[in-house]
Amino acid sequence: MDPSLILRRRKQTATAPDPALRGTRPSFTALACAVVAGGLSLFSFEPFGWWPLQFLSLAWLFYQVGMGSSTRRATLLGWAFGFGWSVAGMHWLYIFMTRFAHLPAVLGAIGVVLLGLYMGLFGALATGIATWLRRRWSLPVNAFLLLVLPILWGVSEWMRGWVFTGFPWAASGYAHDGAPLAGFAPLIGVYGIGVLVAMCAACLVMLTQRHKLPALALFGALMLAGAGLRTIEWTQVTGQPLTVRLLQGNIPQDRKFDLAFLTSILETYQTMITAAPSDLVATPETAIPVFAHNLPQGYLEGLQRFAASSGSTLALGMPLLDGPGKYSNSLVTVPPQPQSQSNGQTRAYRYDKAHLVPFGEFIPLGFRWFTDMLNIPLNDATRGAALQAPFAVKDQLVLPNICYEDVFGEEIAYQLRNAPRPATMLLNVSNLSWYGQSTAIPQHLQISRMRTLETGRPMLRATNDGATAVIDHRGHIAQVLPFYKEGVLSATVQGTAGMTPYIRCGNTLFLGLGMLGLAGAWLSGRMRKRG
Repeated sequence: MDPSLILRRRKQTATAPDPALRGTRPSFTALACAVVAGGLSLFSFEPFGWWPLQFLSLAWLFYQVGMGSSTRRATLLGWAFGFGWSVAGMHWLYIFMTRFAHLPAVLGAIGVVLLGLYMGLFGALATGIATWLRRRWSLPVNAFLLLVLPILWGVSEWMRGWVFTGFPWAASGYAHDGAPLAGFAPLIGVYGIGVLVAMCAACLVMLTQRHKLPALALFGALMLAGAGLRTIEWTQVTGQPLTVRLLQGNIPQDRKFDLAFLTSILETYQTMITAAPSDLVATPETAIPVFAHNLPQGYLEGLQRFAASSGSTLALGMPLLDGPGKYSNSLVTVPPQPQSQSNGQTRAYRYDKAHLVPFGEFIPLGFRWFTDMLNIPLNDATRGAALQAPFAVKDQLVLPNICYEDVFGEEIAYQLRNAPRPATMLLNVSNLSWYGQSTAIPQHLQISRMRTLETGRPMLRATNDGATAVIDHRGHIAQVLPFYKEGVLSATVQGTAGMTPYIRCGNTLFLGLGMLGLAGAWLSGRMRKRG
């Protein structure tokens, strides 16, 4: 036989798709099962906390994609899975759209579905590209399941955190804030944990193959390594502890911006603020719901007198007006002593929210008609700077973030590593009353716990109706107020200093390791072809 013909046949055999990869479009039943499997992930997050369920949910998807699927089938299954994951994880948006934005129930449901379809695209991206690479690189099943699928799953969640300003709520790593894999948070952050979660799910799929023992060994090694990493102290105690009072006014959302209730709201917070002295007294986001010039005469002056007489620093959530049509969602402080600049003028600290919520706080191009229909107050705010200094309370430095901002861990890490004097504790002021009595509040508390794990900093949370809490630098909830009740949380909090690897590198380390993993998978494909 002609040697050139033999070489051509060998080349065709080496590059031809594995017959196991050939498949058809998924059936309606398969798509429905994918939606349900994705939706079950809701129970892995708080308030349920069944984090092992997430392994099983992802394992179902990986089995369907890995045990015989075309690129089209894998893409559609990933889309359906991501759709179910997103609708279940963020179903509380329906409460906002119908109860407070006053949309009809049908439009509210359509809005949640459309968001789910968009979010599902990221799941489709992960499974579709992974399957395409499997065919392109002639990958063996172990490299595909244990490297390519998990890495691209994590990358898709990272992309979901910044494409169109990002919406990374319910990223898979958040479910593991109290699980063994949480030990990896100071190294590779929540998205890196998402890769490890997917890798554990792939290990379960590998139990259906011949190589069961290596899969079990890898699963156990990841769990043991995570548990071991949790024993490491990445940051150190610094300065003297602060006494703090965190206020939870429990103002009904339908009254918050109603001028008929303004006097009552202001009196509620004035009474809570001045009830007792503390090093730091913090109110929720927009606790003062109007601009300063609309406040009753003498209101802020009264708070300044209390701060001066008690030695307290007040952190007030309120909107600030900087000119016609220019306003910001801000936090301002009232220190016990006026702070002067070198020119002798008094300086007031303010933090302006930098990462704004689409439609809720800024209007995407061409969507003003939609935001006008929602009728949300303060829906076109001015964006704050990406890097803003913390404020001092005695010998501690407090870095604020407002509501949705603490979903973006890399932005907080950026501020910590680039500040001339890094903060020693974090403060989140928030108002989730828009979402009623739903899973949004416990999920947000879980997100804050992940930020403390990534940064090694304690987190103070002052919210309108929950979760007002103190989280220590190791991610443990030290104190928390009951949800949906007025109250004040009094605590003593110790600040910390030092840089975790995640603060230094952000998501770069997770992405770099992912690139190495994909390179390793490619090499395994090359070796398979040569073999």
